[in-house]
This record gives sequence, C-alpha cells and structure tokens, in this order.
Amino acid sequence: MDQTALLIAATLSAGTPLAIAALGLLINEKAGVVNLGAEGMMLIAAVAGFATAYHTGSDLLAFGAGALAGAAAAAVFGGLVIWLNANQYASGLALSLFGAGLSAFVGIGYVGKKLAERSAFSVPGLADIPFAGPALFRHHPMVYGAVALTVATIWFLYRTRAGLVLRAVGESPESAHALGYPVRPIRLAAVMFGGALCGVCGAYLSVVHAPLWVEGMVAGRGWIALALTTFATWRPARVLLGAYLFGGVTMLQLHLQGQGVQIESQFMSMLPYLATIAVLVLISRNPVWIRVNMPASLGKSFDPGG
Repeated sequence: MDQTALLIAATLSAGTPLAIAALGLLINEKAGVVNLGAEGMMLIAAVAGFATAYHTGSDLLAFGAGALAGAAAAAVFGGLVIWLNANQYASGLALSLFGAGLSAFVGIGYVGKKLAERSAFSVPGLADIPFAGPALFRHHPMVYGAVALTVATIWFLYRTRAGLVLRAVGESPESAHALGYPVRPIRLAAVMFGGALCGVCGAYLSVVHAPLWVEGMVAGRGWIALALTTFATWRPARVLLGAYLFGGVTMLQLHLQGQGVQIESQFMSMLPYLATIAVLVLISRNPVWIRVNMPASLGKSFDPGG
C-alpha cells in the first residue's frame, strides 16, 4: 500500500508540468497556431527560473521569471508567424533549437549548483490520512494549481465570451475578422499565454521537481506536451488525464526498478516515448475524429489584407 501511494504521488508530481505546458499549447492551438517550440521555451524558462531561485531564494519569483521568459520567447515566435506569416512548423522547430542552445550557454555557470532546502508541503487535516494522505495531500501547490488551471481553462473556453471569440478565431479567422475582431492580436495573446504556461512548467522542473540545472533537463517533455493536445483531442480535461497517464508511465520505470524488476534501464527510459507513439498511432487510425475536434485553421496563416 505504501509503495502504491508513493507511485500515485510521483505520478501526480511528474504529470503536473506536462499538464501545465499542454494546457498552454492547447490555448495556442484553439487560436489556430501550432508552436513546436515548447521544448525550447521550457528550457529557457528552466534556466531563468533556477537562476532566479538561486539568487533570491523565492520560488514565486522563480515561477514569475520562468513565465516571463516563456512569454518573451513565444512573443518572438508570434511576431514571425502571425505578422510576417512565417511557416509555423519551421519557426517552432527553430525556436526549440534556439532555446536548447541559449539555455545551455546561459546555464554554464549554474551546472552543479543546488537550491536551498525547501520545506515540505502538506494539506492540514488531510495529509495524515492513511494511504490518501501520502498519495494525494502532500504535494507542492503547483500540483493542485494544475487541476485548478484545467477547470479554469474549461470555464474560459466554453463559458465566457472571450473563450468563444478565441475558438472562433481558431475555426475561421476570416469570419472573426469580418465581425470586427482583431485576429492577429488575439492570436498573439494566446501564443504568449501558452508560452507563459510553458515557462511556468520549465521553472517547476528546475526549482521543484528536480531542484538543479542540467543542460537539456526538460528531456523531451515539450514534445510530449505537444502530443498531449492531439491525444486529448483539444479537450482540457483529457489533457489533465493524459498528463497523469504519461507521468505514471515515466514514474513506473523507477518504481519497477526499485522493486527489483530485471528490465534494462534503457528500455524503461523509452517507455514514455513509446507510449506517446502508441497513443498517436491509435488516434490517427480515426482521422475523421481528429478532423471534427481539431480547430479548422490550425497551422494556417491569416492576412487581414489578403
């Protein structure tokens, strides 16, 4: 029972950064923009968040720095693809490569350094409940924040006028423009918001999940977050469930090794990516389902003058 509770706790912790980043990318894509630069934005934010926490000792400032770094990188990407009509896929890949190189350069001086010891978090009155306490109520506030963010995203997209406008821009930017909505600024705001959430995710990884800086420490989570949006068919609640699924697969390798299961570590490290490929293959078998749920203008440029 104790091992199961620990596995559940580790799953929630590992799934949190995936959920936060994927929700940001979902907002991007609901507005019709595909940003393949999630990995780069998360790396830039990870080093920015770690450096801020190292020098100030404040996790809150670290998350703020990560969000700003992610939003700034996304703003550059948005300027290229929204105003200059650059190819979204090529620009996103360029951002990912740029972020990897920039974070490695900036982070040279922080390799091997550690943050001060953080106090343990727990929910008063619930953390001591047998099994449920260790599994569910001894997490960093960001774990619960991811759940709250999912609820807020559902409410925003399906219960507010602003969410309706955002979805309209993603479905038919020409119609939204004809009704007088500023399509380009709306898309830029969505892209920067998504970048900010990817930035928060990066800061969480370097400040909370593994409180240190190592080059390339995001380790493919940006790509998994991108896959999650398709896996969830652009539904926020499914994004959260999918994040926990992939988080569980990631933690399962450590759990099995701790139990003495004789499986090669390289194979276990492949599990999250094998799961990603398997899920995408299964989903792609029903292209009609994807086409019905996918924003109609996803990946397409819009020129109000054209």
